[in-house]
Amino acid sequence: MKKYFPHIAFLLFAAQLLLMLVSWLLAAAIPTSGVRSLLSSEGLRWFLGHFSDVLGTPLLLCLLLLLMAYGCLNGCGILQFKSSYRQRRALTITLLLLVVYVGFILLLVMMPHAVLLSATGLLWPSPFSAAVVPLFAFGITLLSAVYGYVAGSYGQMSDVYQSLIDGIRIGAPWLLFYVLLGQIYYSLLFILPL
Repeated sequence: MKKYFPHIAFLLFAAQLLLMLVSWLLAAAIPTSGVRSLLSSEGLRWFLGHFSDVLGTPLLLCLLLLLMAYGCLNGCGILQFKSSYRQRRALTITLLLLVVYVGFILLLVMMPHAVLLSATGLLWPSPFSAAVVPLFAFGITLLSAVYGYVAGSYGQMSDVYQSLIDGIRIGAPWLLFYVLLGQIYYSLLFILPL
């Protein structure tokens, strides 16, 4: 599948260019349609002026956090569990830490006047619902780091750091697709009269 990634990325880039051309043709051929051209002065100002805004969404942050958590989970060795004494001890400690972590989060949402509930006391939408992915990613990262240290997969802090970076490296193609697909999506929202 990875050998097709460059071709898919090129096709998405070509689709963006085609979308720009089609929007210009439709806006010129049918001025009453309400279609806005990406090649007009307004379209170019929007495209270049909002490029960072349309891509800098919470989805990008969630994607980065999940990729880093995956890198730490992959590097700690729990996915290659072989049931040695060290790994069993690491798993026991990690499971105990998981119970503490989940208990702490439950305290933040289940107590009366809980900090992570909305002003009306609801769970959805609330600060908790906005933080589900970061809490999940942090939990995976923390538990993986503890498991890795106890199991011996991580000898020092730089190993954890490297695994976080490896997660981003593994997911780099997805970040490129996020940029390409996000730009096409927001360009369509700009072009089409809704």
